[in-house]
Amino acid sequence: MSVTRINPPYVADERSMLESWLELQRGTLLWKCEGLDPESLKRRAVPPSTLSLLGLVRHMSEVERNWFRRSLAGEDVPPIYCSDTNEDGDFDDVDTADVDEAFSTWRAECEHARRLAGAAATLDQLSAKPRRDGSTVSLRWIMVHMIEEYARHNGHADFLRQCIDGAVGY
Repeated sequence: MSVTRINPPYVADERSMLESWLELQRGTLLWKCEGLDPESLKRRAVPPSTLSLLGLVRHMSEVERNWFRRSLAGEDVPPIYCSDTNEDGDFDDVDTADVDEAFSTWRAECEHARRLAGAAATLDQLSAKPRRDGSTVSLRWIMVHMIEEYARHNGHADFLRQCIDGAVGY
């Protein structure tokens, strides 16, 4: 897989800017995984943590699904890797996980998220499903949160990748 990351424009409207930054963050996660074999993607670099690059990809599939499909669109879709009895299945269950399936699922969730966000008339569109406290969030909030979520986990991915083969860089 060859990853092409496109830096966001310096000047753009708000929606284009948010979409560009989110795409950069998605691309960064993929870039951090580029060229690694399944064993390396599953490697946990800081025991006893279950954090791995593959776990991050699986986790971000869950996050994309939760915020865009469940929250924004109100779709009644189950978690992919987690459950009420296995809340950290995305991170914990990577030893026997299928790497191709995980990346395929992540790409599909990202594509679904792009379609849902693109269909929204404005960034002010409110989520169809309220949060646990009854509040709703805007698409703008979701986009900013997703950028933050990826950026935080891409920091983890930096350290994980450096532990695997010494590769560094943004």
